[in-house]
Amino acid sequence: MTLKVVIADDEDLIRTGLRVILDSEPGLTVVGEAADGAEVIGVVRRERPDVVLMDVRMPGVDGIQATARLVAMDRPPKVLVVTTFENDDYVYEALRAGASGFLLKRTRPDDLVQAVRVVAAGETLLFPAAIRRLAGARTARRPALTGLTEREGEVLRLIARGLSNAEIAAELVVSGETVKTHVGNVLAKLGARDRTQAVIAAYESGFVSPR
Repeated sequence: MTLKVVIADDEDLIRTGLRVILDSEPGLTVVGEAADGAEVIGVVRRERPDVVLMDVRMPGVDGIQATARLVAMDRPPKVLVVTTFENDDYVYEALRAGASGFLLKRTRPDDLVQAVRVVAAGETLLFPAAIRRLAGARTARRPALTGLTEREGEVLRLIARGLSNAEIAAELVVSGETVKTHVGNVLAKLGARDRTQAVIAAYESGFVSPR
């Protein structure tokens, strides 16, 4: 199956470069472009892409507002933020709004392609160190987490470290299916749509320390 991608960036050169990289890959096709957050909403409604590559700093409707609108759609695409600076507050707010992860604009082409495939498959693209730095000044933004079992708390802490389900299974010496169940329970109890949202909740509640 071919994955459909939309690119949202206010710089023509960036959009063209990303299109060339993605269109050269088998199984990927760029079905639309947008120069700002307002335009990308219409493009997504028309093209129904699997993934949107989203710049956060755009004129008018920025990438944060656009991300929030996209993830609220009936059939939302996955949003992958593409940014110049990893410590950008805009990136953190886009993740809070529902983006599945972020990449730097200087990312290698192969890593960009892999990232698109990862988020399209329903995974998240976490950079634990970067999220920890971004979350450092945002603790106590939400109440303490309650309702998690001891094992679910362990799983959440390991997710915050960036571990995959397979790595968590090895760490806890349990099966992959058991980890999958625990992750599902954590997301449900936190009201999180994905692992990124769960990690943000863990930091902002103080459940996981950014230090």
